[in-house]
Amino acid sequence: MKHVAVATTLIGGLAFVTPAHARAASDDGTPIGGVMLGQRGIIVGAVGAGGAGGAGAKPLPKSEASSFLVADAETGEILAAKDPHGRHAPASTLKILTAVTLIPRLDKNKIIKPSQDACNIEGSAVGLTPNKIYKVHDLLRALMMVSGNDAAVALAEANGGLARTLTDMNAEAKRLQALDTVAKTPNGLDQPGQSSSAYDLALIARAGLAGADFREYVGTKIAKFPAPEGKHYEIANHNKLLGKYPGMIGVKNGYTTKALGSFVGAARRDGHTIIVSVMRHEGSFWNEVQELLDWGFAARGKVQPVGTLVSPVPKVKPTKPVGGPAKVTPAPAKPVEAAHDSPVVGIGALVVAVGLLGGAAWVVYGVRRRSRPGGPPARTGDESLTP
Repeated sequence: MKHVAVATTLIGGLAFVTPAHARAASDDGTPIGGVMLGQRGIIVGAVGAGGAGGAGAKPLPKSEASSFLVADAETGEILAAKDPHGRHAPASTLKILTAVTLIPRLDKNKIIKPSQDACNIEGSAVGLTPNKIYKVHDLLRALMMVSGNDAAVALAEANGGLARTLTDMNAEAKRLQALDTVAKTPNGLDQPGQSSSAYDLALIARAGLAGADFREYVGTKIAKFPAPEGKHYEIANHNKLLGKYPGMIGVKNGYTTKALGSFVGAARRDGHTIIVSVMRHEGSFWNEVQELLDWGFAARGKVQPVGTLVSPVPKVKPTKPVGGPAKVTPAPAKPVEAAHDSPVVGIGALVVAVGLLGGAAWVVYGVRRRSRPGGPPARTGDESLTP
């Protein structure tokens, strides 16, 4: 196998290795992750002595999904794909981006009172009530375990509102170089212009798996969820492979009548993690996902990679002025009004000088909706409808 230069980043205890050539710029027409990923058909490693798919590798399993991707999470190498950059409605797999965006922004112990609008959202829901009884931690569990559309809206409210949250989500997608992804909702309910791709879902999931909180939310099978009057009820994860497929970590499935079935999941065996994403699947994808995971574990190190999951765009660090701080001319000896400090807002803001050179840098259970009397039934975005 041909070896390429790599760059290694240690995040959350996991080592992520990105081939140096994989930082493809989108403005030169090169597909993100590699030239081969621009193809719309099935893409798999070059033919080797062992047959199609590489020396010693078994044939790639078939999938009825419109697009899919199999990748090695540690190296970022894409082992096989089908139309990886094809844009499709993501359904509830978009909640992966919601979680990746909001986990670092919200205090998980903060108590939230959802609005009535959040409680009334259509589709799959955890059954929120407009009471101040939910921690952000509870809502993130509901978001990733039972695909709570109501939890997604409540989290957006906690983040400053829907508009701000969508801005944050799209900015995060851009930072991750998930350029096929456009978020129009925090929950994945179908909206015109909302999209993602098998490549992007794997990329975003990989970023999420670098965080311990994300891994907890996507990997919890059963949990207690708050109810009024100090009570609780159980919620169970929609991921049918948790506890069934050896080494399954999580991540998220989705379904709407327009988007059809979608899924991105990761499993870990013998110190290696494989990510599989599928989009726009008309039937049941669970067996196919297991077969693709099995193939990925067997093929890693044997097939020639067809591309890579790229690293996030590096954050620009502010530089210090050359020559040291400038001299400050003393103020005239006459009464002046007291100056009022301006707050510095943003991550990584840094005051680099004073006076005229002063400034700051801105790195800028499937619990369905508990039916209420006269309330509408769940229609879309309900993973309990997933085949």
